[in-house]
Amino acid sequence: MITNLHIKNIGIIDDLEVDFNNGMNVLTGETGAGKSLIIDSLGIICGGRFSKEMIRKGENHSYVELCIYVPNDINSIDGNIIITREIYANGKNMCKINGRLVTVAELKNFMSNYIEIHGQNDNQQLLDSKTHIKYLDNFSGDEILELKKDYKEKFVKYNEIKRELRENYGDEKEKQRKLDLLKYQLNEIKEAKLKPREEQELEEKRKFFMNSEKIVKNLAEADMAIGENTIDVIGAAIRALEKIEDIDEKYKKSSDNLKNVYYEIQEISRDISYFSEELDFDEQEREEIETRLDIIYNLKRKYGNNIEEILRYADEVEKEIEKIENVEQYNNQLRKELQEIERYMTEIAEKLSEIRKTNAQILSEKINQELIDLEMKNAKINVKVEYKINEFYEDGKDQVEIFIKTNVGENENELTKIASGGEMSRLMLAIKKVLAEADKMPILIFDEIDTGISGKAAKSVAGKLKSISKNHQILCISHLAAIAASADYNYFISKNIINERTSTNVKLLNEKEALCEIARISSGEVNDVTLQYARELRNKIA
Repeated sequence: MITNLHIKNIGIIDDLEVDFNNGMNVLTGETGAGKSLIIDSLGIICGGRFSKEMIRKGENHSYVELCIYVPNDINSIDGNIIITREIYANGKNMCKINGRLVTVAELKNFMSNYIEIHGQNDNQQLLDSKTHIKYLDNFSGDEILELKKDYKEKFVKYNEIKRELRENYGDEKEKQRKLDLLKYQLNEIKEAKLKPREEQELEEKRKFFMNSEKIVKNLAEADMAIGENTIDVIGAAIRALEKIEDIDEKYKKSSDNLKNVYYEIQEISRDISYFSEELDFDEQEREEIETRLDIIYNLKRKYGNNIEEILRYADEVEKEIEKIENVEQYNNQLRKELQEIERYMTEIAEKLSEIRKTNAQILSEKINQELIDLEMKNAKINVKVEYKINEFYEDGKDQVEIFIKTNVGENENELTKIASGGEMSRLMLAIKKVLAEADKMPILIFDEIDTGISGKAAKSVAGKLKSISKNHQILCISHLAAIAASADYNYFISKNIINERTSTNVKLLNEKEALCEIARISSGEVNDVTLQYARELRNKIA
């Protein structure tokens, strides 16, 4: 059960902390005091969506903390589970379970084991026949889970193959158009006869041609600077030193060093002469290089950032051409695989349908029994399961829809065409009651389950909620005196203005205060007559 709820900075809620108890907890109070914000906060801590507009004005984050006590629960520490969720205006979202960081998806999945919230929009969901199979499957329980898991795995593969078949050039004109394009691309790449590193080599040659004038000029200057005169001058110096090298070792050393320089300069001079002689700036070769690079640049623009990528793309195109030219053979393989999957899915779907049909009858009977208790004695619910031979859906081959007959002598019809607002509220309560018994959900939260009902029906709804609370903790926001009177614990929600800011406040009422609140709800006034009615109502429902 929920033992404590702590909310900060959500809407008009400043800093609110509420202790809840086992059994039936009913929250009543003024319109606009923040009742729905409390339910919204419970939705947030259960992994629901959060809009930054919900953050209290002037604050940069919101915070919700929930303490749940579940005895002997494998996910808790000594039965206590502390869940927190902190959301910032910049979008940062921090969720924790017993101090361990989790994602919002993990939080949502975890909390789905403990809390179910019936909001004001759930009645509208009941009008959507697509949700009816969910109610039936939840009622069917573990018996159906493994089969559905197995079926959904095959359903994903089934859709993948069907999509691939659709995309495998089923249209002959589209197939030929694609084939022509790919063959053109492959031929264009092959005709270019690209080689690895070819572009780098051509770029180096191109650079050489672009600098031809500069090369010729500077080689000539270097050759002239060294020239015969330089070598002759060094040679004369060597001959002079040779004449005195036997007088002192240092002269001989200088002579030897100068000889080395002489030989190196001779070698350099020959190299420069050779460079000049081998220069051949063929204009035709230059044009061929430019043309070749243009071809490579054009292919790069179309098929890849470099020659290696272009060649890889050509390999892929070749494989794609082969695939298209042999597409019928490939598609036949896919069709064969699809038939096998369809056969297997059909076997599972038939088992699912048998389970659903059996449980649909039981679910109908249980809901109808609950409706009798909710003052809908003449109403009959019929959960129908229709097996579609030629269709595969996400949950099998069944279409499930709830039909209802509201009065004796009338024909049954789709729920969406008959039920009124008050009937929808009671029907949803009946379904929740039956499902709660099936899935053992420990905590049920109802946000204005009393919409559209009053009088005797309201007392019946109150009695049903009281009955559910014997095995589940109930949190219920209500405007009906009968439901408030059935509470084990009554909470009054009000709003106060402190320092020119509106804030929500929640107070657990004692018995005298609870009677006054029931009296206020019943007639809008608190006097001896309404208080006596409140006592009688409380005693009768209790």
